[in-house]
Amino acid sequence: MSGLLITVRLHDERYHGMGDWPPSPARLFQALVAGAGLSGPLDREDCVALEWLQELKPPLIAAPAMLDGQSFVNYVPNNDLDAKGGDARRIASIRTTKPIRPRVFDAEAPLLYAWAFDHEEDEGKHGARAVCALADRLYQFGRGVDLAWAWGEVLDNNELDARLAAYPGVVYRPSDGGSGRPLACPGRGSLASLRQRYAANGQRFKTDGQGNVARQLFSQPPKPHFMQVAYDSTPSRRLYELRERSREAAFSAWPLAHASRLVVLLRDGAAERLRALPDRGAEIERVLVGRKADGADDGPTSLRVRIVPLPSIGHQHADHGIRRVLVEVPAGCSLRADDMHWAFSGLELSDPATGEVPDLVLTPSNHESMLAHYGAADGVQSRTWRTVTPAALPEHASRRRIDPARVAAEAKDGAERAMEQGRAAAAVVQALRHAEVRTRPTLVRVQREPFEAKGERAEAFAPGTRFAKERLWHVEITFDAPIAGPLAIGDGRFLGLGVMAPLRRVEDVHAFAIEGGLAATPQPTEVARALRRAVMARVQEVLGPRTGLPAFFTGHESDGSRAQTERRPHLTYAFDPRSARLLVIAPYVIDRRAATREELGHLDILEKALTHFRELRAGSAGLLVLRANPVDAQLDPLFAASRTWESVTAYEVTRHTKHVGAAEALAADLRAECRRRSLPEPRVTPRELRGVSGVGLVGGAQLAFDVAVAGPIVLGRSRHLGGGLFTGTATVSGYEGLPAPQRAADLL
Repeated sequence: MSGLLITVRLHDERYHGMGDWPPSPARLFQALVAGAGLSGPLDREDCVALEWLQELKPPLIAAPAMLDGQSFVNYVPNNDLDAKGGDARRIASIRTTKPIRPRVFDAEAPLLYAWAFDHEEDEGKHGARAVCALADRLYQFGRGVDLAWAWGEVLDNNELDARLAAYPGVVYRPSDGGSGRPLACPGRGSLASLRQRYAANGQRFKTDGQGNVARQLFSQPPKPHFMQVAYDSTPSRRLYELRERSREAAFSAWPLAHASRLVVLLRDGAAERLRALPDRGAEIERVLVGRKADGADDGPTSLRVRIVPLPSIGHQHADHGIRRVLVEVPAGCSLRADDMHWAFSGLELSDPATGEVPDLVLTPSNHESMLAHYGAADGVQSRTWRTVTPAALPEHASRRRIDPARVAAEAKDGAERAMEQGRAAAAVVQALRHAEVRTRPTLVRVQREPFEAKGERAEAFAPGTRFAKERLWHVEITFDAPIAGPLAIGDGRFLGLGVMAPLRRVEDVHAFAIEGGLAATPQPTEVARALRRAVMARVQEVLGPRTGLPAFFTGHESDGSRAQTERRPHLTYAFDPRSARLLVIAPYVIDRRAATREELGHLDILEKALTHFRELRAGSAGLLVLRANPVDAQLDPLFAASRTWESVTAYEVTRHTKHVGAAEALAADLRAECRRRSLPEPRVTPRELRGVSGVGLVGGAQLAFDVAVAGPIVLGRSRHLGGGLFTGTATVSGYEGLPAPQRAADLL
């Protein structure tokens, strides 16, 4: 294989193109087409070269580090002069704003686009040379003010790798897993779509009719055809082990509470080694220490080297001692990754002046199994994350300090504790933005105590750091979609604090709040049917078109007959009209039993299918806008324990008892249903009874148990579509409808 490398240089240090960064391969493809067509229609040789290029796999992209420049607003005429009778003198009255925010970068670092192709094919050799000739004719890149020039080269793999290794910016690679920022890339049909758009652009206006009744019609030209490809700029990571400086070189466990001290020693030792590089002192301080000589912050945090201590976790007997350290060099770091790893490899730690630190050496590790426990291994993602070392939150999220001598007099009441935790939960959401975590958090919990028995309380990490113990919090975060690690948040994330580990938890209930689009009087079972259809479609997309849907998702056998619940348990789909929520509930939750291995496998598929589920077309109920809304089983009225339960949706009897009235028939059927679902027998108060043609006896009821019973309670013939849904009456007032982050802040 050989590489076709196109180098693009911009005339200025600014790029005004809107949208993506780095500039997508589709932009380069359009710029090549524009340069080739500057002197007239494309000739056949140019078309053949461009068609050859669009058939190649997406290229690698190398781009310099970028900062957003100062935005400004232009006032330009809107394309609506017809509204003013076509009078050009009134053009000022239809001006509109056009915001422009240039991107600023180092013009010494060009943009690189590298395609791989088979150099043994004659077509490949000819196509690559023809594209190089097209690159010589490129004259702008981005907006019209972004003047540029380019040239192409054909390199072998070794030359291309060397060029990319020496590149001072960020290298973006197409992501096979679909993670990363989406960029438009040329594909089969892209050139034809551009030519079609150009031809249609000259025929946008057509005249309909003649004389005084003639009208001028405007039609939009068709959009160009490009495919979206995810690009990722993964950092360079290397795992190290703490070994004793002895003949045995055994593992040495650093105390968990002194994680920050370890990071500082490693950081300062590596910085001292790197100072051997000439004229790089300022860069070393910026990317390793993150501060200038006067102590001020320097440079974007996204370009700083991160030293992440990894306590031993993953087993109930793991002692949480720190035996491994992960060093992460961002793709845009101004210092080479191999230089940085050289500085850490073999680094000796000792403090003979105080004797506090044992003699240790940092050695590269050949065993990376611990990375999976921190979400840093391939394929490891989770929706729920917990801190192993506490996060340092801003001053406004601090707890009020209590004088140890006045504990009783200065004790906090429940309202003050809830307010402190609410401020801390809000600060966690802000800390996620600072850590560039773009996935939305739906539930945040904060506490001082560790989440595992061998952990340390938050205040134990404060000595020796610049953070007061009141600023340190252990945090649990649930996101609306799985994310990968490693994950560290808070002001101390570059000092070993805020290190988080994924919590592998099977979601047996998926809840979605309806944020908009719901009709005034929706029919609960119709909304539940729409939810069922959407879930089945998304599951089919995960499984592939050649795999049949299991009865777990459909409730039906492969021949279309209804599956027997006892033999083939399946999901329950429900709509709660009181809180405007949709629920997908696992069968073992309804039946109050343990999950089977087969059910857990189906739930893994369900979680993948419901990731990024944001919209539901529910027919007459509306086009629903959804937001993932995790269930808090201790507070949610559908799940929290209560002695009295009220029906939310109509209950359909499974079997009408003969020779009794409607009220007694419904009460008897409800008692029998409770016994089937392993519930105590309740006292039933029927309400709003009615007969429905083709369905039977339908009504509402109140269930009164002698002991508190936890939900969910879904009973009756239509229970798999949310019929017979009950809510507890002894729950927290005002819970329904609160968004998840606010709920975490107010009710924790």
